[in-house]
Amino acid sequence: MTVRTRFAPSPTGYLHIGGARTALFSWLYARKHGGSFILRIEDTDLERSTAESVNAILEGMTWLGLEYDEGPFYQTHRFDRYKVIIDQLLETGHAYKCYCSKERIEALREEQMARKEKPRYDGHCRAGVEPPSPDAPYVIRFRNPTEGEVVVDDLIRGRVVFQNSELDDLIIQRSDGSPTYNLTVVVDDSDMDITHVIRGDDHLNNTPRQINILRALGAEPPVYAHVPMILGPDGKRLSKRHGAVSVMQYREEGYLPEALLNYLVRLGWSHGDQEIFSIDEMVELFDLPDVNKAASTFNPDKLVWLNQQYIKNSPPEHVARHLSHHLGRLNIDPAPEPDLVEVVKAQQERARTLVEMAENSVFFYRDIEEFDEKAAKKNLKPATREPLALLRERLAALEEWAPGPIHQAVQETAEALDLKLGKVAQPLRVAVSGGPVSPPIDVTVWLVGRERTLARIDRALAWIDARSD
Repeated sequence: MTVRTRFAPSPTGYLHIGGARTALFSWLYARKHGGSFILRIEDTDLERSTAESVNAILEGMTWLGLEYDEGPFYQTHRFDRYKVIIDQLLETGHAYKCYCSKERIEALREEQMARKEKPRYDGHCRAGVEPPSPDAPYVIRFRNPTEGEVVVDDLIRGRVVFQNSELDDLIIQRSDGSPTYNLTVVVDDSDMDITHVIRGDDHLNNTPRQINILRALGAEPPVYAHVPMILGPDGKRLSKRHGAVSVMQYREEGYLPEALLNYLVRLGWSHGDQEIFSIDEMVELFDLPDVNKAASTFNPDKLVWLNQQYIKNSPPEHVARHLSHHLGRLNIDPAPEPDLVEVVKAQQERARTLVEMAENSVFFYRDIEEFDEKAAKKNLKPATREPLALLRERLAALEEWAPGPIHQAVQETAEALDLKLGKVAQPLRVAVSGGPVSPPIDVTVWLVGRERTLARIDRALAWIDARSD
């Protein structure tokens, strides 16, 4: 059997953390077993589905690197197929027309709730009724078996048993002729030969109904795996205030896609004490029976920590590709010097997010508008004028502009004036970066470049003179 999984989001919003985790688990399972991963857009909710949401889902999938083998397929392109199946169910007696008005259904529901019963359709039209009028509106219901049970051998939750007597006759076609979710998903999973349905456990109660429809069509149900929900740090269902925002929002906040994938795979799954997994390791080690049955808790601090590890340990060229986007948001074109890859190498050890790295790298590409007030007051004062001036001479005379000679110039200046290295290096750092913190001073000055370094030292000397006067 060739494994075929699918991710089937509804385009009524962005791709959020829960959906991304479901997509990741489906993608990993298909990759692990040499199978296919299908993307299906379940857009039958015509009022709420939007093209913007479709684009947001596709953009999120692309950014995460969850490439699909087939699709995207759109349910709105398959209405003719659903109509064929509904007609088939009517002809075989597995479905029937229901003429019950909304008022009758609502009254029935209120009566059942008053008796503390589970609200459900009472089968009023199940045996067949005459239409109230020739053009009377109707829905089509699936004739659910009334006896027996449906057993779901869930790969995550284990064996779950549903009594058919507890399931009512669900609507499979609305009065406007459009098919409902439980019908379309069954037809699609069957037509697309889906072998494993991996989805959130909020769909678990739909599963016995869908299995019964599949059996009525003579189709073999897929294997199911229902993933527990994600909770916020306060133990409540994950919401926007917890981090349940668009996956692309994490891009804008400076996360690497691999870091987010690593975090998502660890939400409910583990492999010993290992925390960091490459994509290849995820494919090799991930398996559905190892997913925890309990809900997972979203921990923003853990995600930040993971992102820092990925920034620190990823190839600089890879980080640079993603950093470029964030510099662009600061209206900086990183194409001119200094080389962005070299900037990443200098900054990798000290950034938790790419936003942080971009903000800390602005001075490499843009002239300093003003010095950090506290750093300038401490480091740009009359006593530092002589070492800065002497250092400027030495830097201007360097034959080779490289970290080694730059470091030597700083060291020789300190020795000539009988100063500690920091008494020369720190004023230089404030002069060229504008603040008290930067990568190692020799690397910082090298990346800023000879002409701009000398110009910035001149500006710092002028600043000292102005304050002295």
